[in-house]
Amino acid sequence: MPVRQLPPVSDALEQQQRGWACIWCKIWLPVGLSTDLGQQRVTPETGASYLWFPRECLDTAACAKRAAQ
Repeated sequence: MPVRQLPPVSDALEQQQRGWACIWCKIWLPVGLSTDLGQQRVTPETGASYLWFPRECLDTAACAKRAAQ
């Protein structure tokens, strides 16, 4: 299965950055019903580095439909 490149963290809502909402379709993710996409480190040109924690829906087909709307 091909891996999708994550969108820039600057384009993500706080809920998406913290893993509370899907990085693709923005739907709220209940505990245990998502796929962890791994801890991501951001090093901006200015300021301190920080981490973000994207997650995605388990049902990728439904997620793609919601993201396309």
